[in-house]
Amino acid sequence: MMKRREFIMLLGGAAASWPLTARAQQPAMPVVGLLHAGTQEGGAGVLAAFRKGLSETGFVEGRNLVIEFRWGLGSPDRRSEAAADLIRRKVDVIAAPTCSTCALAAKALTTTIPIVFSSSVDPVRLGLVGALNQPGGNVTGYTDMGGEIVPKQFGLLHELLPRATRFGVLMGPSYVWFDRVITDAKSAVASFGGQVDTLLHAHGPERDIDAAFAELVQKRLDAFFVPDDARLFGRRAQILTLASRHAIPAMYFSRDWAAAGGLMSYGPPAIEQGRQAGIYTGRILKGEKPSNLPVVQATRFEFIINLATARAIGVEVPPTLLSIADEVIE
Repeated sequence: MMKRREFIMLLGGAAASWPLTARAQQPAMPVVGLLHAGTQEGGAGVLAAFRKGLSETGFVEGRNLVIEFRWGLGSPDRRSEAAADLIRRKVDVIAAPTCSTCALAAKALTTTIPIVFSSSVDPVRLGLVGALNQPGGNVTGYTDMGGEIVPKQFGLLHELLPRATRFGVLMGPSYVWFDRVITDAKSAVASFGGQVDTLLHAHGPERDIDAAFAELVQKRLDAFFVPDDARLFGRRAQILTLASRHAIPAMYFSRDWAAAGGLMSYGPPAIEQGRQAGIYTGRILKGEKPSNLPVVQATRFEFIINLATARAIGVEVPPTLLSIADEVIE
C-alpha cells in the first residue's frame, strides 16, 4: 500500500505538470504582420483604428493575437525587406493599412499568405486585385478612392478663396499616385483660371519640409494641398506649424489634420482605413478567404472647417461653405 506521504508527493507532481500539458495542447496565438510607410508616432491613429476593427471580430492584441510591427517603410527596398521578413516568420496575415505600396511589396513575394490593404488609390489600377467585387488571389482590403476626389478638394479651396490662382501640392515624389494627383490638381485649378505652378517635394528629413515652405512663400502661392501621403503623417505638427506661421490656407485629406489645427479637410472618415483593414484581418483569421471578400469602398466623405484657424490666419469663411460643412471646429 502506498504511504500517505508518497501519495501526496505523487499527486503534487502530477498537478505541477498539468499547466505545462495544458499549455502544450493550446494552439499558438495567430500572428499578424503590420507594414506601414510612416513612423510609429505618425501611424498611431491608424493603429488604433486597426485594433478597433480587430476587436469587432473578437481579436485583442496580447489576449488572443500577436502583431509584428514594421514601421518606416518609405523606400521600395525597406518595404521588400520587411515583407520578406514577415513571410519568413510565417505570419498568418500581412496587413498594410494606409500603405498600398507595402501591400504590393508583399504580394510580389507570396501567393499564399493573406494580405489586407487599405488605401486611397484604385487597387485594380495599382495591380493589387483583379476586380473590386472579386479580388481573386490572396489580397483584399478597403479603398476610399481618394485619388478620385482631388477636383472636389480644389473646388472647395476655390470657394474659400475665389480670387486665388496659384496653388502648391505638398507630397513626396515617390507617392504612388503622384502623377495622378498632379494631373487632377492642374485640371481642377485650370477650370477656374488658376495654375499649379510648383510641386513641393517632402519625403526626407525635416529640412525638406522647411525648404518646401520657403519655396511656397518665395513664390507667393495662395494656398496649398496635402493629399493622403502616409509619410507626411509623422510631419503633421511641423507642416501645420509652418502653415500657421506663414498664414497660408490649405486643404488636407482627413479630419485628423483639421482637428490638429489645419484649415480645412475633405475626405473619408479617418478611422475607416484602419478599421476596415482590422475587420478584414479578423475575418480572415476566422477562416474566410481573401479571394471571397470584395474590396470595401468608401461611401461617405466629410468636410471639416477649423474656424479658429481661419480667424488666426485672417481668412473669412463664406456662409455657403459653413452651411455644407459636416463639422465646424470653433
